[in-house]
Amino acid sequence: MTVDGDQGRPRPSGALDARTVDHTARAGLSTDEARARLVAVGPNELPRPYRPSAARRFAAQLVHAFALLLWAAAALGWLAGLPQLSVAVVAVILANAAFSFAQGRRADRAAELLNFLLPTWVSVRRDGVPRRLDAVEVVVGDVLVLEAGDRVPADARIVVAGALLVDTSTLTGESLPTSVEAGGIVFAGTFVVEGTADAVVTATGSRTRLAGIARSTSLVTDHPTPLTRELHRVVRGIGLIAVAVGIAFFVLSAALGQPVARGFELALGVTVALVPEALLPTVTLALAWGAEQMAHRNVLVRSLDAVETLGSTTFVCTDKTGTLTRNEMTVVEAWTPVGSAHISTPGYDPRADLVLPQVARAALERLAQSGARCSRGYAELHEGSWRAHGDPMEAAIDTFARRLDLDTDGPRARAFADVAFAFDPHRRRMSVVADGEVIAKGAPDTVLPLCTGGAAERAAVAAAAAELSARGLRVLAVAGRSAGGVPPTVAAQAEQGLTVYGLLGLQDPPREDVAAALDACRRAGVAVAMITGDHPATAAAVATQVGLRQADDPVLVGADLPADDAALGALLDHDGVVVARVSPEDKLRIARALRARGHVVAMTGDGVNDGPALREADIGIAMGASGTDVAREAADLVLLDDHFASVVAGIELGRATFVNIRRFLTYHLSDNVAELAPFAVWGLSGGNIPLALGVLQILALDLGTDTLSAVALGAEPPAKHLLERPPVSGRLLDRGVLRRAFGLLGPTEAIVSMLAFFATFLAAGWRPGEAFPGGVTLATASGSAFIAVVIGQAANGFACRSATQVPAALGWTTNRLLIPASAAGFTFSLVVLLVPAFAAVLGQRPPGVVGWLVAGFAGVAVLGVDAADKAWRRRRRSRGPVRPAPGRA
Repeated sequence: MTVDGDQGRPRPSGALDARTVDHTARAGLSTDEARARLVAVGPNELPRPYRPSAARRFAAQLVHAFALLLWAAAALGWLAGLPQLSVAVVAVILANAAFSFAQGRRADRAAELLNFLLPTWVSVRRDGVPRRLDAVEVVVGDVLVLEAGDRVPADARIVVAGALLVDTSTLTGESLPTSVEAGGIVFAGTFVVEGTADAVVTATGSRTRLAGIARSTSLVTDHPTPLTRELHRVVRGIGLIAVAVGIAFFVLSAALGQPVARGFELALGVTVALVPEALLPTVTLALAWGAEQMAHRNVLVRSLDAVETLGSTTFVCTDKTGTLTRNEMTVVEAWTPVGSAHISTPGYDPRADLVLPQVARAALERLAQSGARCSRGYAELHEGSWRAHGDPMEAAIDTFARRLDLDTDGPRARAFADVAFAFDPHRRRMSVVADGEVIAKGAPDTVLPLCTGGAAERAAVAAAAAELSARGLRVLAVAGRSAGGVPPTVAAQAEQGLTVYGLLGLQDPPREDVAAALDACRRAGVAVAMITGDHPATAAAVATQVGLRQADDPVLVGADLPADDAALGALLDHDGVVVARVSPEDKLRIARALRARGHVVAMTGDGVNDGPALREADIGIAMGASGTDVAREAADLVLLDDHFASVVAGIELGRATFVNIRRFLTYHLSDNVAELAPFAVWGLSGGNIPLALGVLQILALDLGTDTLSAVALGAEPPAKHLLERPPVSGRLLDRGVLRRAFGLLGPTEAIVSMLAFFATFLAAGWRPGEAFPGGVTLATASGSAFIAVVIGQAANGFACRSATQVPAALGWTTNRLLIPASAAGFTFSLVVLLVPAFAAVLGQRPPGVVGWLVAGFAGVAVLGVDAADKAWRRRRRSRGPVRPAPGRA
């Protein structure tokens, strides 16, 4: 036993005497040498990744395919002598860019935030004396003086260790602190949990392991989300069709002898009619609504595209501790040879109900008291709630002792044991010598061989340990003996001739809602795998307990994963797999391999080591309560409560968002059909029938009346059955959307609109075969056609709420935004129709009585045709095979 002269108390046996350490290493560098190395190598800080400027990112929003299409439309409008149209289209372009930049911009600062894992001030020994200096001044060869609570500023080799425990979870994912002895390595960004150490710096700045993770994080490139890819496809398709049809009308106009300027105007009108200018802002607002709803479910969205991507998820890779479990270790059963205690209250609150036989109370108290004294962690009351200080497992043992009404005296009873032999991952046990007693605590298979007793007694203990383990509990054995006259000074001398005091069965309780959430994932066609840095036995037990893993599901170890990504993907590609002891590189490869097999992968994580995998996955999900800033910045979503059930809630809302985008895409395209109809009639008539709608009227319909209703459709509540079938993501323009927009709702609006147009001419005295009048009559007829489209679209908004149910079945007011949105759009249309100044710009006048009557019929026609179609399809489905009810989708 050694004695610390400063403290006047024994020093733990894990420390090497200073006299055994090289004197130069103990003295550290000289000031001049340190200064020279700092100049030669540079400061101890991580390299900052390149990030494009805000102006450059905003400019990128102005030159994508959809923006270029609108720029072309604005240029054509200017050439055709329609400056109002050009200004309006440019305004749309800027609005789109602003939405995409402000809402969709991802602050890619994950690698930068790694710098915050390096401490600001550190203690080093220079010129033989301790000094405090800025962490950026640390150089290779410096001797770090580490104490409990310090963050390690650089990679370093331990030369003196005093019962040193280091929290490496941010780098390795390992949930338990690691014992580091002399000769071992500590890494930048890790924490000293217990003990003291002197360590010689071996790597700084960009040469540390932490910097390697930073490089991995920054090198992972963003990949387009499923929604982004599909929107690009839709925009590209619509754009090509719009341009092709516009060119066709220009050629037709020229063939009919129309002036070139008139041909430009017609071509531009067709293009504008087919291009849903408000599509991208509406999509962005729908995603923003989804993000807001997710926030109510404790899911914070950092990237708007992630809203829909989460709904497209087919494979979730989840962490264990804190996500599937509560991260609150609890002793739920304590076994002694004379009886057992059972505890059902989780957490660290000393108040709990215990079930135990009185005959075993003395043995249980000895077991609890000894286990608590052979621990450093303890439970403490903080701001009204009990929490773990240090190792949660040791805090649980301390709590168990308190629940037996034992005075553990917190850390003071154990802070300075006479001799302490720290936990070693190879020995898988620790021991102390305190108050004349040797106490050992660890895995049963490492403690029991050190104990005395007959074969029957040893068999009983082993059987009890096996039974507790089979129930998924983490089992610790506690044993002890009298230290004798001379306390032992080495572990081998202390840990022999022990007597078994008992076994402690500990459990990190699963969250109450995890089982239901996992069942929901299976019904929804989403596979779930556990990816953790913990021991495979612990991971398997927890996975089985929460219902993630079945008996025949594999438990894999990171070191044994195949090197080939294709083989890795095939090995992992099923529900219920568990992968333990994974490294940051393993998680990155897992995400990449599953994506290569066509999965949309969601990856949860909380540590620095998770950053690259969170970036590689289609959807990175960070823990908000327990995660690091690095993980949160690398992720697309942050779980504010760390609950796995929140992931499932997010999947439901993501699916709802995708379905909502289909809804308002159907709504937009139906309007496009009604807007294109006047040009088709004009072309088919050889130019004899005048245009019912002009370019500016079409723009007013798209931006002034449709946008708000489309946004309201983007906020439609989720259908009841979204999680009862596989992901709904796929084609936005699928057969159902095309059929309803181009074969049903759009043609109905177009027919009624043209009827209102012709009825106005008939009411004014025009008869078929005569030339169509111009001037006031044409403007009035155009106004009738305009308001007919407005009324038809108002009804269409309610029809598009569901592809299977009529509005009355859903409830007319269950979408609280749609009625005010429709009212606002109708009010706008009345302003541009009835106010002479606006009406003159658009080339229209208020309709007459006949025009109003026919236009008013548009709403009835749209809802009637929609109801008839849904009733016909219901009857058809009832005669065919039974299919899952799609709800509102």
